[in-house]
Amino acid sequence: MKKALVLGVSALFAAGCVVGKTAPETTEEAVLSNYSDIAYAVFSDSLTTAESLKVAVDALVANPSQETLEAARAAWKVSRVPYQQSEVYRFGNSNVDDWEGDLNAWPLDEGLIDYVDPNYNRSATNLEEGEEVDQSATYSVITNSALDINNDGKADTAEISSSLIASLHELRGGEANVSRGYHAIEFLLWGQDLNGTNAGAGNRPFTDFVNGAGCTSGTVKADANTCVRRGQYLTVSTDMLIEDLQNMVAQWSPETEGNYRATLITEGQAGIKKALTGIGELAGGELAGERMRVALVANDPEDEHDCFSDNTHFSHYYNIKGIQNVYLGSYTRTNGDVVQGSSIKDLIAATDAKVAEQLAVKIEDARQAVNGLVESAESKENPQAFDQLIGPGNKEGNKVVQKAIDSLLLVTETTESAAKSIGITEL
Repeated sequence: MKKALVLGVSALFAAGCVVGKTAPETTEEAVLSNYSDIAYAVFSDSLTTAESLKVAVDALVANPSQETLEAARAAWKVSRVPYQQSEVYRFGNSNVDDWEGDLNAWPLDEGLIDYVDPNYNRSATNLEEGEEVDQSATYSVITNSALDINNDGKADTAEISSSLIASLHELRGGEANVSRGYHAIEFLLWGQDLNGTNAGAGNRPFTDFVNGAGCTSGTVKADANTCVRRGQYLTVSTDMLIEDLQNMVAQWSPETEGNYRATLITEGQAGIKKALTGIGELAGGELAGERMRVALVANDPEDEHDCFSDNTHFSHYYNIKGIQNVYLGSYTRTNGDVVQGSSIKDLIAATDAKVAEQLAVKIEDARQAVNGLVESAESKENPQAFDQLIGPGNKEGNKVVQKAIDSLLLVTETTESAAKSIGITEL
């Protein structure tokens, strides 16, 4: 692991113990058992760090200050480390893929949730011919306590509750109408990033949470009730995140009979196919495509994954790290413990050692290429975050992103070859 990355996350890891078999058997059942052990560990770590985020959020709302705001922001970044490593369980496992949208949907029309810059109107961009603008991005639920979102005369937004927030999510089928999850919380902690492809993240003032005469909405003085509602939205959203993670932990728990894990372990090659699908699709279609290439081609920071906090470099890095964890059958928990056992690489190597090693090399190459984003953002001499790297005219920055994209596409290509070597003809 290179120095820039160690500086960013070293506080998360302490010396721990190894959990798992020292000489794992290479059977489909053993591989799927370890695959499930890693899932349970990574989702459990996601839950634990979300609970720590809740403590920091509660402290911010109870005592708004620059210190408590920065502490909540730091806790949010820590919570992303294990969660991003869990995304390799998407795509192949429908229970994770169906659930993920409630936690990690992006990009979002933040005007649905809170105040935005007067010149901002993302919902009016990139419209198909004949498509109407979705006015949901102008609702600002926090600042409008008597908003009629259903056009039936009812004040639907009078109380900030989990049911309200859930009802707003993908309102009227709009994918950008994101009201919950990590990125809604991120927006509430940082506010809009109005720097475009220049340096700087969102800069919401802590006074946006002050309950009293000092309440603000950015640079504008606001009614105290607005800050109360903003705090409520933040705390309820965090509670919802925790509940969602609790549900997923239960699905992978080795102590719960009849859950998703119990079924998956018995699926044999069909289960291995799910794991390989997660690797190939996250690397190519999602990370290289949706999360990098779309933003690079458009030179648009609005398509950046963690666009409010400028934490995208770490989120992308931990996606590829999650891929490596699953392929090699080893995951280092946030407390330093290591969960390891029979791996997909072991299974493939039993049939074709050459292609098994090729995929391991391609994944490591991709990890190093994506770590280039981290090194750039964390550089002491000339730091450039992802939104700067994708900027028009930034030829060297564009190359860093393109190198990561190319390396991830090779992971997908090699994953398909590895799958065929063990009789899986289509992912």
